[in-house]
Amino acid sequence: MNKKVLITCLVIAICVAAIVFFLIPKTNPTPPLENPQDEIVLAIGSEPEEGFDPCLGWGRYGSPLFQSTLVSTDHNMDIVNDIATSYTISPDGLTWTFLLREDVFFSDGVKLTAKDVAFTFNTAKDNAAIIDLSTLSSVKALDDTTVEFVLSVPERTFIYTIAQTGIVPQHLYDGTYGENPIGSGPFKLLQWDIGQQIILGANEEYYGNIPELKKVTILFMSEDAAFLAAQQGVLDVALTSPNMAQTEISGMEVKSLATIDNRGLTLPVVPDEGTINQLGYKVGNDVTSDIAIRKALSYGINRDQLVVDCLNGFGTPAYSECDAMPWSNPESYVQYDLDKAIAMLEEAGWLLNPQTQVREKSTNDSEDSPIVAEFDLLYNAGDSTRQAIAIAVSNQAKLLGIDIHVAGVSWDEIDKQMYSQAIVMGWGSQTPKEAYFLYHSDNKGRDYYNPENYHNPTVDNYIDLAMKEQDLEKSLEYWQKVQWDSTTGVSTKGDAPWLWLVNINHLYFVRDGLDIGQQPIHPHGHSWPLVSNLSQWKWVDNE
Repeated sequence: MNKKVLITCLVIAICVAAIVFFLIPKTNPTPPLENPQDEIVLAIGSEPEEGFDPCLGWGRYGSPLFQSTLVSTDHNMDIVNDIATSYTISPDGLTWTFLLREDVFFSDGVKLTAKDVAFTFNTAKDNAAIIDLSTLSSVKALDDTTVEFVLSVPERTFIYTIAQTGIVPQHLYDGTYGENPIGSGPFKLLQWDIGQQIILGANEEYYGNIPELKKVTILFMSEDAAFLAAQQGVLDVALTSPNMAQTEISGMEVKSLATIDNRGLTLPVVPDEGTINQLGYKVGNDVTSDIAIRKALSYGINRDQLVVDCLNGFGTPAYSECDAMPWSNPESYVQYDLDKAIAMLEEAGWLLNPQTQVREKSTNDSEDSPIVAEFDLLYNAGDSTRQAIAIAVSNQAKLLGIDIHVAGVSWDEIDKQMYSQAIVMGWGSQTPKEAYFLYHSDNKGRDYYNPENYHNPTVDNYIDLAMKEQDLEKSLEYWQKVQWDSTTGVSTKGDAPWLWLVNINHLYFVRDGLDIGQQPIHPHGHSWPLVSNLSQWKWVDNE
């Protein structure tokens, strides 16, 4: 080894050591090399900007941890009681009445009552946060164990909103609650070192099964730093990426968990007629507004190949915003078929220009130049996965004769162009109401929800029926028809306003002997969905 190479190796070694030293918080507990049976150390995501306040949206994509909910969802996405013992819905679907347990106490010893429930939802509605309570007219405590919600219109999906909203104590709630969240959940917040870590302790007064883990430390660090910390034996669980998951770490196993954390392309469905929306942004696209283009892309993009090339195999093809959920419709899924996609384009008049190898379509006005099958595809410049997907889609689209220009830009720029250009977006929520936001004409042209300006009266009707239907199972049938009813819908077989591509598995290094329980299908990766069942985790004998 020559002197130059030796110096380079020494510099790299020093840099790695510095990263470990500076990025692992100095308040870390002793590395759990012996795997004590009542504590763990995790690095599973970033620090919540709004703190741990359910009234500001904390827990919407996972579990509120410190707070209880009226009902919750189990690993099968079935609704189960939490602090509620039962609930009823009035015949008109507007009044929901919940009866509460009498043995629920906040961790400061004060009993939780229906007044706390009413206060929580009224506060959340006043905050107009990420929780959608637009149909909630009023909520009040009828007595200590009975709370009544009144909706302005029937909404069967309201039960999922209930399941995502942790209950806060009225007697302690103020503007700093998110920094010191007192609740009645399975864990208590013992310590928060801003920018570094939080330490949780088991709530020994919890009304349910008291967690076996008595101390949980969650460190806030990047995936690179978490990977190094896991290699050093500091962590029991570390969120990781498809690239890093290829590397073995002694004493740890990679868990690849199924999700509906999807990525796809929004495709404007209206033509460019010079329209400017109320925000002053251009609306419409002459290429993506042609349904033949949208459907051809959906048939002609090889999703399985995207999973391999962009996710290193850690994912699944996506065909909707809700694959594998109880309200998904497998009948709407399609198989990759390049020949079918090309035939669709030819039949619709998109003919290949032999010189450019890009398709063109003549307009009705013979004096106008033909429309060229090209458009821009934008992604957030800070997201390497979205970049990889955008580039891969662009490359595959060339086989169809469609020229897609890829560009990484800021979210501020995406805000301006998403009504007229294709965007790499991501969704994935544990509620069917997401379909309402994405496809109902109520949200047409409304920021990130429906920038494509999609509108189908039949789809609107199915969504409205699903929202009004009191029988939960029957409502799921309507949600499935939103995707495809054998005639129309939002899927590839229907109008295809979205080009759904992949569901990204959530990847974690998990120390041998740590049982993380039965994980539900994870939603979009906010609020640490991995720990939605943290109270069930335990160390087991792995010999």
